[in-house]
Amino acid sequence: MNTENTKAQMRKGVLELCILSILSKGDAYPTEIIDKLKETKLVVVEGTLYPLLTRLKNMGLLNYRWEESNSGPPRKYYRLTEIGEQFLKDLQVSWLELVDAVNKTIHQSTTTE
Repeated sequence: MNTENTKAQMRKGVLELCILSILSKGDAYPTEIIDKLKETKLVVVEGTLYPLLTRLKNMGLLNYRWEESNSGPPRKYYRLTEIGEQFLKDLQVSWLELVDAVNKTIHQSTTTE
């Protein structure tokens, strides 16, 4: 049985949390975000990232600014808004609760067999 589709769906489910977490540490442009995700083995392509950044911006969670680049066109740097910071805190709490529930479920199923 191929688990790749399920793994991809799980990664997509936490991508928003990961992106907001990266931006909580400072402004970043999309290539930096992709690189930081790759470092953690969350491989994301631009075609996935850009629509998500736009959606998060439209929700009021992110702002951006343009900055000139020495090596090409200007770069769009994203940053969290105050609403985005609170949203991230709420997501982090939900994530920890979910991880705890999943771990308990996994532990229960392995101890009852």
